[in-house]
Amino acid sequence: MAFKITDECIKCGTCAEECPVSAITEGDDKYVIDADTCISCGNCNSVCPVGAPVEE
Repeated sequence: MAFKITDECIKCGTCAEECPVSAITEGDDKYVIDADTCISCGNCNSVCPVGAPVEE
């Protein structure tokens, strides 16, 4: 299952820096994850200070 980023996102960019497949990009209100590119590694969740990335 791919991850998605909840509204808890504070747009710090830490998750995008840690994504090994560059599936995370900056959106208008929060970062977003391309579900087709996401490999469900969990790196984004492990580094996020607010736990915004969650498995769908």
